[in-house]
Amino acid sequence: MTIQITQHSSEFSTTAQIQPEDVAKIAQLGFKTIINNRPDFEGGTEQPTSEQIKNAAENLGLTYIYIPVVPNNIQPNQIADFSSAFNLAAKPVLGFCRTGNRAGSLYKSAQGETNQAPKSPFQAFRQWLQSKCLVTRLYRFLKSKNA
Repeated sequence: MTIQITQHSSEFSTTAQIQPEDVAKIAQLGFKTIINNRPDFEGGTEQPTSEQIKNAAENLGLTYIYIPVVPNNIQPNQIADFSSAFNLAAKPVLGFCRTGNRAGSLYKSAQGETNQAPKSPFQAFRQWLQSKCLVTRLYRFLKSKNA
């Protein structure tokens, strides 16, 4: 399989679902850490488990982190976990999920204000609503392209 990698910064890139046999190529490309954001068996029994990929990564000296996220349902605690893991991880980091979108969204959220804990239930609801709003997503996308 050819791995299609999207670089978000010099320290973070994303890709779609990887296989244990892809880890050697990932190491050759210079990645030091892999963050898996795809829950086990989300894609059925043909999807490799987190443990299988972890074993392949650790056998090659890579750090492996598992932060499973349900599609379209990123939680504030998952952003905080990702932020903490990313800040401590050996760089560069490769994040993956089914398509790479969740991994990219976690990275972007951890880099922005959404990783700050809301001060009230209203603020928590507002953050959640903003994360779901297509207009907000379009605004953020366009803003990132102009930055």
